[in-house]
Amino acid sequence: MPKPATRTHSRHAREAAEMLGLMIRNARVERGQTATEIAERAGVSRGLVHRVERGDMGCSIGAVFEIAAIVGVHLFDADPATLGRHLALTRDKLALLPKAVRQNPKAVKDDF
Repeated sequence: MPKPATRTHSRHAREAAEMLGLMIRNARVERGQTATEIAERAGVSRGLVHRVERGDMGCSIGAVFEIAAIVGVHLFDADPATLGRHLALTRDKLALLPKAVRQNPKAVKDDF
């Protein structure tokens, strides 16, 4: 399937990206750091930092998470130890689920 020329995002997703961008900008300004300083630490361009701060949905999630970590924005309401435990529990849970989900599974005959 060819990639669409423009991708549409839900209002909720756009507002969440904008909110995260504003949180990142606020944290950066409160720390007295320039976009150039953050860009150098994250290994990205200054323009990308500004795009993240505007909530641009085209930015890579890795870049957004790295910039958020550098300026001290916590993406989850947990300290690192708690986050690690949640991550381990989620991995364990996913290990119990099927590796793939098929859209139209064959009917199972279970009438023995």
